[in-house]
Amino acid sequence: MGEQIGRDLAGFLHELADAADQAVLPYFRGANAVSNKLDEGFDPVTEADRGAERAIRAIIDERYPEHGIYGEEFGHKKPTSDAAPTWVLDPVDGTRAFITGMLNWMTLIGLTGKEGAYAGLASQAFTRERFFADGNDGASWYRGPGGETKKLAVSQVTELNEAKFCTTVPELFTGPLEAFFEKMLEITPVKRFSGDAYFYCMLAAGQIDVIVEPRLEAYDIAALIPIIENAGGVITKLDGTSAHDGGDVVATATPQLHDAVLNLLATTS
Repeated sequence: MGEQIGRDLAGFLHELADAADQAVLPYFRGANAVSNKLDEGFDPVTEADRGAERAIRAIIDERYPEHGIYGEEFGHKKPTSDAAPTWVLDPVDGTRAFITGMLNWMTLIGLTGKEGAYAGLASQAFTRERFFADGNDGASWYRGPGGETKKLAVSQVTELNEAKFCTTVPELFTGPLEAFFEKMLEITPVKRFSGDAYFYCMLAAGQIDVIVEPRLEAYDIAALIPIIENAGGVITKLDGTSAHDGGDVVATATPQLHDAVLNLLATTS
């Protein structure tokens, strides 16, 4: 699928991220009106979210009008043919972090085809960090604030009792997942919450070993799947199937940890 754009897919991903960064940064830690997308509950959206998605969509539509686009804020534009890929966008993943001035928010840009997500980029505009995989070289990469680039690799942890476990919203572990979550807290020595997409980038970088997240949407995860897989990690739904369309997702550094999580789920649910 990468040949649809050419060998410079990474360059195009960065071009899209540059446009999103420019749209987002003026609102960070400044005046930024917050709206609620839900009639019941709270799902925040800001002009930073909308502006970043508009900026990305405009470039894709101009350069590749045949491509599909699925974004959190402006919905689904279908591709013109089965052969054309679809871009999956979350302009500000971690809006709650964004509106409270915290740093664990990112712009997510994923590229998907019939077989799922195969290229993606996660951009933290304020720290000027990028995590990306273009599907062409079988690797995932980190670009830091000074422009330095290095290859990403997951940790080699294989045991849950040695693993750093992260999730964004503990309150989502309800029903049959509640006992599983309590057991994960009991077994793992390090637990961290409220990291959103940045957790997945840290897993690809070897800093985190296990992430479990219930109720994700496709735009929450599509960009992150290639980054994790090309860094050597494993990411699926909790039933073991592909996570490219969201759902209850588990990401691990090693196959052994992935098996251990699914086995624990089977014994606690």
